[in-house]
Formats: sequence, C-alpha cells, structure tokens
Amino acid sequence: MSDQSLKRESEAAAQQEDIKRTKVGEGINEGINNNNITEKDVGITHYLSMDNVGFNGQIKQRYTDFLVNEITKQGEVVHLTDKGFNMPKKPKPTREQIEQSQKEELEKRQGFKVDEGIRNELVELLGEEDVQKIEAVYRSNKKIETSKAFDDKLERTKIHQLLRRAFDNKLESVTTDSNHFIVGMASRQTRVSKEELIEQTKDANGVENWGYGPSKSFIHFTVYKENKDTMDVANTLSKFMRIPTRLIRFSGTKDRRAVTCQRMSLSKIGLDRLNGLNKGLKGVVLGGYKFEDEPLNLGDLQGNEFTIAIRDVSLKNEGDDLDDILANGMKSLEQNGFINYFGMQRFGTFSVSTHQIGQVLLSGNWKQAVDLIMAEQENVLPISKEARRIWAQTRNPIYAAKAMPHQCLAENAILNALCHEEKCETSNDYPISSYHNAILKIPRNLRTMYVHAYQSYVWNMVASERIKLFGLNVIEGDLVVDETSAAESDDQAKQDEDDFDEDLRETKFIRARPVTAEEVAAQTFTVNDVVLPTPGFDIVYPSNENLRQLYVDVMAKDNMDPFDMKRKVRDFSLAGSYRNVINKPTDIEYQVVSYENPTDQLINTDLEILNANRGKDNGQKYIKSKLERYMKVKDGNKKAVIIKFKLGVSAYATMVLRELMKVETSRRGDMCNVSV
Repeated sequence: MSDQSLKRESEAAAQQEDIKRTKVGEGINEGINNNNITEKDVGITHYLSMDNVGFNGQIKQRYTDFLVNEITKQGEVVHLTDKGFNMPKKPKPTREQIEQSQKEELEKRQGFKVDEGIRNELVELLGEEDVQKIEAVYRSNKKIETSKAFDDKLERTKIHQLLRRAFDNKLESVTTDSNHFIVGMASRQTRVSKEELIEQTKDANGVENWGYGPSKSFIHFTVYKENKDTMDVANTLSKFMRIPTRLIRFSGTKDRRAVTCQRMSLSKIGLDRLNGLNKGLKGVVLGGYKFEDEPLNLGDLQGNEFTIAIRDVSLKNEGDDLDDILANGMKSLEQNGFINYFGMQRFGTFSVSTHQIGQVLLSGNWKQAVDLIMAEQENVLPISKEARRIWAQTRNPIYAAKAMPHQCLAENAILNALCHEEKCETSNDYPISSYHNAILKIPRNLRTMYVHAYQSYVWNMVASERIKLFGLNVIEGDLVVDETSAAESDDQAKQDEDDFDEDLRETKFIRARPVTAEEVAAQTFTVNDVVLPTPGFDIVYPSNENLRQLYVDVMAKDNMDPFDMKRKVRDFSLAGSYRNVINKPTDIEYQVVSYENPTDQLINTDLEILNANRGKDNGQKYIKSKLERYMKVKDGNKKAVIIKFKLGVSAYATMVLRELMKVETSRRGDMCNVSV
C-alpha cells in the first residue's frame, strides 16, 4: 500500500469516533432541497381538458396492478404464450448397455481405416512411421509422442485439424514445449460434427432445435418479468450464460414496478442453454423462441399496451358521478389526447432530480456533480444514508464505499474511482481532474441518463408554455416532421446504431421543418402533427420567435445556451431529438370494479393466465378466475378503475392517467403516494 493510501486510512480511522456520534440525517449538504420533487419542478403544469374534474386513486400499490405488453413493429402485442420447452430426458444406460457399447466401439476401431487422401497428407507432414504409431493409438488406447517437431504455428494447426478429421474427433493432440505432438484417445468426445449435433436436437417429428426449425444468427424470445428492470434481466442473462451484455438486445426498456412482457434477442448461444435458464430464474420466464437473421435494436417497436388497476378510487366533490367522469374523460383522451410530457420517472425519485445533475454535467462542473450524486438527502435509498453521511463528513471514499449498498451504481463507481486518486495537500481535496475521472467511471447508460433528463426538463417547460400561449392551434413557425427525410432517417439510424450503446434512445433519427403561413391558412396540419425539439446541436428550433425564445429563457436560468450543445465529453454532447406535443392513446377500454382487501388481485398476469389455461387443457386443477385478464367482479366497499390502452414509443402511461384523473403523479403525490 502506498504512503498516500496509508495516510488516507489513518485520517479515516481518526474520524470514526466523530462519525459514530453523529445522528443519521445531520450534516445535509447545503443547497440540497429535501422536499419531494413535484410535477411543477420539472415543467409538468398543464392539462388539455379542464372540463373534467377527475377523481382520486392510487396506482402501483401492487406491482401486479401495472401490466405492460410490448407492441412489435408488426403491430402484435407480445404475450407469454409458453414457458419454453421441456428437454427430453435421455434414459440412463444400464451397466450391460455400457459394456456392450464399449465392446462395439473397440471392434469398430479395430477395423477402422483412415481416409486415403487425409492419410497421405499426414504422412507428408509426420512421416509414415509416426502415422502408423498414431493408427495403433486409435486401436489400443495408448499415447505416443511424434519424433518430429514443428516450429511453424500454421503447420501445427493443420496437423491438429487433420487428426480430428482422420479419426472422427476421437483422438486428442497437444503440443509440447519442444513443439512435438502427444497424441492419445480423447478422455471424452469434445467435438461433435454439425450433422450429429443437429440430429441430437430433433423432436418427435424430425424438426431440429426441438421443433423450432433450423438455426439462424439470432434467437428472438419473449421475456416475462415481475418487479424487475429490463437491464437487470439482461445483466442476469449475461451472467448466467457468460456472454457480454451487448449480445443481448431489446427494443425498449420497461417499468420496474410492473409485470411486463417484451421481446429480446441474443446471439452466439445454444437454444437449449437459453431455455435451461427457466429453472433458475426468479420473477422471470422465457419463451416464444424464434430464429431470425437480424437482432432487435432499440426503437424496433410500435409502443406498449398497458393494463392498469387504479385502487382506492374516490370522488373529489360531493355529488360527482364516477361513471360520467370516466365517460367524459375517456372521450377527451380519444379525441384530444394528452400533453406528451416526459413523466416523473424520467427525473428519479430522490430529493435531487436527475435533471439537476444533468445540468451540472453539461456545465462541466464535475465536483458539483459528484456532490449532488453523493448528497445527503431525505428522499433517497434508506440504506445509502449512512454512506452519504460518512462522505459528507470525511470526504474519505474508502470508508464511504464500505457502507454504500451495491444497488447504488453511480455512487459506488465514484467512490471506487476516488479511492485511487490523490488529494491536494494544500486544499485537502481532490483536483477537478479526479472528479472528472470519477464521473466517467459511472456506467454509460447512467451518466447519459442525467443529461437526457435535463433535455426532458427543458422540453416539458417549453411544451407547457407553448400550450399556455397558443393552445391547440397550429401557428406559423411550429415544427412538423419532414416526411421527405424518412428514408434518410432510417439509414442514418442504422449507421449510428454501433455508436450508440445506451438504453435511453427511444425514437428514430428524424428531421423537422417549420410550418408556413400558407399551410396554417390551409389547415394542412393539426396540433397532433406538431413537434418540439429537445435541445441539441443537430436539430432545428421553431422559427416562431416566441417559441424560440422559450428555449433561451428556460435554459438561461441554468446559464445554458440552447444553441451551444456540443461538449468535449462525447456522452454529454447532445444531438437532440423531436417529440410530439400531443399524444393519443388508442384502443381504450375500462371498467369499475369493487373489492374488499388491499391485497385482492384485480387483473391477472400473462403467467397466471397461461398456467390456468394449461391446467384446464391438461385436465389438472386450475382457478377459473385466472383464465382471462380481468378477475370476476366481487362485492366490497372499495372501488377500483381498470383501464387498458395502447401508447406509441416514448409516451408515459402516467401522463395518460394524470390527464384523466387530474392528480399529481410525483412519487409521493396523489396518484403514486409511497408510504415506505
């Protein structure tokens, strides 16, 4: 250990008594707002329709109250229709069968003759004497060492290959330090011909890959998950199959506190290995296997179908009628839609919003960014408070890292990086370069999440002001997607794919143009066509001066310039994108149900429906109420509204519910109150 490391250990040890005497929660960083982040804080301020008063209710009391099913590019809703396949069990051979097999194998080897062409190649390389010895090895189970050495690597490789071909992969050859060959019988058959492998995977009908057909470059499959992040599942699959996470691809990320179904793809893995994971996975089921020539890419979907149970429904005013409120609210959603805000999930659940960290990163203030990520906060993962307190009081990364829970990826990355940095003796603090290096150690998808959140914040602020100023009217200088660039956009998106390896990209590369006065007069476009850009260097801003100025005013408060979004750090150099101001859910349906207990299940998951129907079809016990999506209506003194709808890519279901219910959607707001 270096002298500086010993010094840091000594300093930290001396401070431990002070740390122990300080109560958790004291010493919160100055300037940190420990109030809950509200919708207003991130620009969510307007509704499209104020005629409807809405109603009160709670979502996600149980993760089974929030079901998300991906919609593929072909328009198919992804459901769990099977749980993979049962691998056929091979009967264990008896002792007599083993002995008989060994006898037959020995007899076969006694009469075996090497292909004449291959033998001639071996004789040319090894000589007749050594080839005869190797043939004797094949018949007698002995080992030999060749008399000749081979210094040329290509020549050695050729000999290995010829020996495998000549003796049906039954011989094993290794090279000694002196480049001779030791040849003997393989302890087990390590190599099997492609034809033999295919034969082993055929089902009862003779279809290879257990009935799924010929192999292709990629396996596409359905992932059913409960209360887990998409990336958590990808990381788990990567760990169990011992392949890089980048080989596991998906079209989009799904909610954690929910039950979701989506498609994934992977390569360089056998179907049997993937299917075998179902035995050990918890809260995850794999199925729906299909071989394809191409992988899935981010954005390869039409959207998602949501089925949501809103519990503890109550009316805001005496005399309100829930049926009327729902009927009018659904009609408004179908006809007018909702303001397509980035939802509260985009900004995190801590006292420090992700967009605040993003703004600091874009400003290049690396130390302040570390301070915000590591800050003592009221609303933060409770088990991380001790580590944050240690850091605030000691600035010692070694002791803080020991207390930081593994779930805090960004915090651990920072602390572990600073453990290898040296403090300045004059300031007793790390140099700016050390904080910069620590930030860059945060996993890429996390550090880019911060700056994308700032883009989302600006978009929300501008969208609210645009609705406030112009309502649902299309004005000259509004932006619409330039359809003539669609083909170019798809090509560009494919070119950029290899350079963009993080899971926040939700929309394909597109271009936009301003609406002309003539188009406004001709009513060529409606507000449903209008888009607003997130700030970036590769977008155009609205040509309407009032709209353009909104970006300037919003970002000026953060000492930012919307026309200067390039940065030296590539991950923080933002190109920008376009987002529709208004979005509309489709295929809306709803019902009001009664229930008694908070734990009463109101909607069935894909897995429950699959298991019930399997039981019914196989003549086994099953629960009738689990055969379909909706549970049978029960008696009870509590009311719930179950709503089902489809949304396009990048839209937030909570913003649909917000428009319908007219309630706050922040973590501890009216809709999503969390009591723990």
